[in-house]
Amino acid sequence: MQLKLFPSRFKLVNAFSLLFLGLSFLLRLSFLVMDFMQVDHSFWAIIKMFFIGLFFDLGTISFFYVVTSIYFLLMPKRFYDSVLDKVLVFFGFSVALLIVYFSFFAEVTFWDEFQRRFNFIAVDYLIYTYEVVKNINESYPLPILIGGMLALVALTLWIFIRRGYFRTTFSADEGFRPKLVPFLFAMGIMLFYGSTIENDLAETSDNRYNNELSKAGIYSFFAAFRNNELSYTDFYKTVPEEQALANVQQQLQTPIDSLLHPNKDILREVKGNNESRPNVVLICVESLSANYLGIFGNENNITPNLDSIAKAETYFTNLYATGTRTVRGMEAITLSIPPTPGRSIVKRKHNQNLFTIGEVFKNKGYNRTFFYGGDGYFDNMDKFFSGNGFDIVDRGRGFLPNGDILTYRKNIEDDEVTFENAWGVCDEDIFNKVLKEADDMNAQGKPFFNFIMTTSNHKPYTYPEGKIDVPSGTGRSGAVKYTDFAIGQFLQQAKTKAWYNNTVFVIMADHCASSAGRWELDVDNYHIPAIIVNLGDKKLGQITQQCSQIDVMPTLFSLLDWNYENNFFGRDVFSVQPDDQRAFVGNYRKLGLLKANELMVLGDGKLANQYKWNQEDNSLQMESLDADFLTETISYYQLADHLYNAGGLDLNPKQ
Repeated sequence: MQLKLFPSRFKLVNAFSLLFLGLSFLLRLSFLVMDFMQVDHSFWAIIKMFFIGLFFDLGTISFFYVVTSIYFLLMPKRFYDSVLDKVLVFFGFSVALLIVYFSFFAEVTFWDEFQRRFNFIAVDYLIYTYEVVKNINESYPLPILIGGMLALVALTLWIFIRRGYFRTTFSADEGFRPKLVPFLFAMGIMLFYGSTIENDLAETSDNRYNNELSKAGIYSFFAAFRNNELSYTDFYKTVPEEQALANVQQQLQTPIDSLLHPNKDILREVKGNNESRPNVVLICVESLSANYLGIFGNENNITPNLDSIAKAETYFTNLYATGTRTVRGMEAITLSIPPTPGRSIVKRKHNQNLFTIGEVFKNKGYNRTFFYGGDGYFDNMDKFFSGNGFDIVDRGRGFLPNGDILTYRKNIEDDEVTFENAWGVCDEDIFNKVLKEADDMNAQGKPFFNFIMTTSNHKPYTYPEGKIDVPSGTGRSGAVKYTDFAIGQFLQQAKTKAWYNNTVFVIMADHCASSAGRWELDVDNYHIPAIIVNLGDKKLGQITQQCSQIDVMPTLFSLLDWNYENNFFGRDVFSVQPDDQRAFVGNYRKLGLLKANELMVLGDGKLANQYKWNQEDNSLQMESLDADFLTETISYYQLADHLYNAGGLDLNPKQ
């Protein structure tokens, strides 16, 4: 009997594999065309991209072969062509087709949003199905899409039936068991191949787009599922811990500050003299890139309120987000810490009872409340804020965790909602709720700190009609303009309140609308606005120092002349010498330190690259590594990761 590696029963999965390879090629080609100007499109770069892409596509296919092989091994030969065999094969094939078609559609939407293949963000989205499914339904014609995918599945089934692939699958003409040894050997190779190749193997180009196009979406999804948390010491360059601590202490300490645990951590006392204690309202604006504002050169007049407010008050001109997601912005603002690798601390375990800016406010006698127009369960926001002493006001369906810190949760009721989409109530509604709660807090006679997270500037970009001159749901520009309108209206309404004159407002983006670009870290796509309103005689106009989100609140505390203890990595920007100005930028794998126009990037695999940033065209030119700059970068990130994991960010760090 002639031995064949794949018996006739495998003709169906062989044909399916060719279909998958063809569709994956077309998808990769489509992404290439969509972002052709961003891609290194030299001949050999394109050839390499498609060759590596085929490598990952084959890795994905290997899993389909393994699943099919297990079925064929378990199904006795006497059941070939039985009703049971036909039902299972048709059902399994239909599910596999649906997975492929759905994943390709999802990749298109994910690429449109992030210009990346699936990563750990997609894994997170799988957890928060309510918000994500509702968002998809509001952003796209979901019945048509689902109907279209089902029609594609039916059409493919019909073609495969006509081509005879199912007939050979159900055939029992060939014996199967005699081929078991070579067959199992082949399957073992496939399983080893599919499970051991890593997405890092696609990182062969200096151009990030080429690397992302080389990957395969389904494979990237499961790779992200396995690796959504990273150990800094295992994957990144390190220095001796004592050296890292000493380096960071030297960078953070000012002549008037005193370290409380010089050999332990960065806990220090910041000196102040003539304290003022106004209410503080922090508005964290969803996806507000600096380039949307007229003060940064935008000519479309979509932020008239923010532009006029900034010019009349105090605003940062050289400020950068630390990350690419809302939870990274929250982490940076509340913990004043550089972005550690993997998922945000907001979403990790053991993220309660940390020393946040909320503790500074608590020690000054403030009430602290987190406001969110959606369900705070999303991205673990409610547990993070409540676990760190904040009261919660949201549209929540979940429950607060039991713990030592007493908080309350107050829902935004139906009669307080004029408009709502997948992500929550519109910005006007959340601001109206803030006004009501601020009135109640003011009546108690205690100052308040309110942290507000907006939602309207997010796909599907829907908001109440008739508020601005851009129809709802038509795109990002309209959402930005509506958010600007809502903030302007909120401040006007706040001026009528008894507590307004004793309230400072901070308006800051959580991250940019898009962080993707050609480079490992595309610096310009981290540039965000921040405005401080109502500082009175301390109004400063422009703050030009280069800094990160982690520096905004320490700077505000300095402007209020507060004396307080903290273990923040953020600094008062006015205490920093010009040569020491810096900004942290990163994503879940790449960790960057920007100083003037020099950028150091740490990568997993203990890699490091240094670039010169050309702000004119937002390009990066690789340079040789500066040893001192590299050590400084490593020290910041290594110590931040160490202090978090060692409990050094706790409320009461051990002496």
